[in-house]
Amino acid sequence: MEVRQLEERPGLRELVEKILGAPSAHDVGPHAWGGVNPFSPEAQKGNSGSPLPQGLFAMSFRVIALCLYACFFAASAAAQSTAVVLGVVQDATGAVIPEAVVRIENPVTRFRAEMRTAKDGTFEIRNIPFHTYSVTVEREGFEPHQETVSLRTNVPHEMIVRLAPAGVRESVTVSASGELLVDPEETGTHWQMNQGDIERLALQAGNKGLESIIVSMPGFAQNANGAIHPRGAHNQMTFVIDGMPVSDQLTGAFANAVDPNIVQTVELFTGNVPAEYGNKVSAVANITTRSGMGTARRFGGSTLVNAAQFDLLSQVTHVSGESGHVGYSAVLTTSKTNRYLDAVSLDNLHNGGNNERLFTRLDWHPGARNVFRLNLMAGRASFQLANLRSQHANGMDQRQLLRDGAVAFGWVHTLNAQTTIDANLSARKAQSRLRPSAGDIPVTASQARQMSTITAGARLNAIRGRHNLRAGFDLQRYPISEHFTLGITSPEFNDPNDEANFNPNLLPLDLTRGGRLFDFRARRTGGMYSGFAQDVVSIGRLNLSLGVRFDAYRFIVNGNQLQPRLGAAFHIRETGTVLRVSYARLYQTPPNENLLLSSSPQVAALTPPAVQEALGGWAPIRPEEQNFLEAGFQQAIGKRASLNVAYYHKNSKNLQDNDNFLDTGIIFPITLARIRVNGVEGRLVGPVSRGFSYTLSVTHSRAVATPPFTGGLFLGSGAVESFTQGAFIIDHDQPLSVHAVASWNHPKGWYATVSNRYDYGLVANPSDPAEVAADPDFYDLLPYVKLDQTPARVRPRNIVDLVVGFEKSRDQKKRYDIGLQLTNLTDRTALYNFQSIFVGTRIVQPFTAGIRLRWYF
Repeated sequence: MEVRQLEERPGLRELVEKILGAPSAHDVGPHAWGGVNPFSPEAQKGNSGSPLPQGLFAMSFRVIALCLYACFFAASAAAQSTAVVLGVVQDATGAVIPEAVVRIENPVTRFRAEMRTAKDGTFEIRNIPFHTYSVTVEREGFEPHQETVSLRTNVPHEMIVRLAPAGVRESVTVSASGELLVDPEETGTHWQMNQGDIERLALQAGNKGLESIIVSMPGFAQNANGAIHPRGAHNQMTFVIDGMPVSDQLTGAFANAVDPNIVQTVELFTGNVPAEYGNKVSAVANITTRSGMGTARRFGGSTLVNAAQFDLLSQVTHVSGESGHVGYSAVLTTSKTNRYLDAVSLDNLHNGGNNERLFTRLDWHPGARNVFRLNLMAGRASFQLANLRSQHANGMDQRQLLRDGAVAFGWVHTLNAQTTIDANLSARKAQSRLRPSAGDIPVTASQARQMSTITAGARLNAIRGRHNLRAGFDLQRYPISEHFTLGITSPEFNDPNDEANFNPNLLPLDLTRGGRLFDFRARRTGGMYSGFAQDVVSIGRLNLSLGVRFDAYRFIVNGNQLQPRLGAAFHIRETGTVLRVSYARLYQTPPNENLLLSSSPQVAALTPPAVQEALGGWAPIRPEEQNFLEAGFQQAIGKRASLNVAYYHKNSKNLQDNDNFLDTGIIFPITLARIRVNGVEGRLVGPVSRGFSYTLSVTHSRAVATPPFTGGLFLGSGAVESFTQGAFIIDHDQPLSVHAVASWNHPKGWYATVSNRYDYGLVANPSDPAEVAADPDFYDLLPYVKLDQTPARVRPRNIVDLVVGFEKSRDQKKRYDIGLQLTNLTDRTALYNFQSIFVGTRIVQPFTAGIRLRWYF
């Protein structure tokens, strides 16, 4: 048995050509505020809640034409960050071996891909996340071959594997499992999850997206409606879907989240984020979607039906296949439930909703040197906003409509055996509409908001000796339009006789005292223009990650930032240890959701006079500038487990955060002057052994923010005034969270997955316990919040979820899968947060039982 790089063996020109093809400082921007209504009269007429004029598939023909034109005639786009392994399998005489099994896998990430060689002995495996893997080649009558490969670039990794006849061992096959328990080239915190892991988890009902999966990793504090706080940040996270960056806040109340059912693999970066990523980088989820290439069939798929309490009914249909050089994959997801969002009271009032999502991926491989990909995505969600008891009694009936659509085109071109270029142009549009009702209290509000993001860029990837080089640029434009109205509908809210809490600046909006609606309309286009270069260098036991990025931000404010991204890892082979350290300068732009409104002097004028005086006047929202240090280690524990531990320190100015408007689906960006975050986290992974596997994630973080704040729409005065006093522990702070997942799979098809999550409790509003006890909306939540300590916190919670089921296979093909899903198995009553100025009050979903059935075809 032997394996050699193609370029090392003389006389292999024909094989090369068969596999690869023939050679060949900030300033406020001007004209920030306009009076243009971004929506048509029909869309605003009566604010009836009818669909926005753009519809579900919201991209105009001009945008689609621009995407296709640019993709075919320009090399411009974001990254395609997956690897390719290709080659040929031969016998000792050089004759090709068809039907040999080629398998690539990693025991820690649990990624596994397998295929059989073609009639000419060739194989090609794509969509492999960057990591270190074991490659195994087997064929009856021959000795098996196994080796370890490091895949860190989309430059194809080429192999020629020669198998010796059975019983004739030309070289020793060494098991790679022990080597793969640590990654000697990883200079920062980097996790992976795969489709198989995701499918077996117990997920809550409602509009929970990929965030509900990611929260099982260390470094994430869990919040309501799928929101997560990565390492002390609010939600400054980017999802890169097959090269298309999405930096919108993708949680159930604010936007349609990423559907977990489209995912093949997820790479999660939380430390030493590579220089190619920018914009929102407290965490980056690099998502590779499911492809039809490599399925070896023209048509196939599955349909999953899920039914549970709270009238939950959902289905997921996936179809895929390939024919010649073309592959396709499509996922349609629909669901409806009477607990769409996390409830604001124990009664779960007025909380129904439904959503639909569609994803399609088309792949075209016209030759060995070119790969083209087209992605189409669309989503829609319509739901009620959960009521408090007093609101429900008054007939409050607010509803929200979310729509989004996206098109992305990608291209990878192989120049030679050491160099590729990749390109991708994408356009995404998201719309949100809040419909008021006649029974709204204590305020009424409406919203019609639209955001678009158009992204273009390019990447050059090259391997030169010990250097793995990657360089490129990104161009982003984001047109935004906003329309928002607000009025006070309860005479007790902002009562002039309550001198301690009265805000005279809100009196003109008091509809009960002759006021009129606050009406804000604006439209503007911003942009960010970026370039980067990075080099990964291997010098014996030492691996260096050397990167630099430059961002030029042009929107409400203008700013530039040079960002070094530097890391080092040292491998102590004798003990199975990897030591690492990194430093990064990060530049995080403000959320675009309601950014025009939050940065406007009109909204600043509504702030209480005392706060205005303390803040010294209006100021726009600026990007966050952050220094990020991390140190950690990986340790192989024998051949049975892998331990990864990290310490991090972040120091930022202009912290990005959100003000959630009175438990609605409206958020307003804010900044706080500074934040300091320190944290320690660890993850223990047990690879599959006799069907069992497990992970254990532990996180401790401390987040201290310093006022003053900028932006937002705060109607109450007490909490806002506290922002002007001094440093405080913000609700991103989580002293301890522990997330454990254990899985068992029996060879005959039985399986079970149990997860347990403990959270110490997020910071709550420092409410007066006596006032809460007298409030009919909140009195019964007092046992679940600790208001007698500083800072106030919701009480600790421990939530257990369980899935058990059976998967039937016949002739090595899956036939059906039936499972029982139990979430919050012990029926623990608990809060995510309580009267928080940032996120309001939300309650953990109680015990829910459901059944799911999947048919394969």
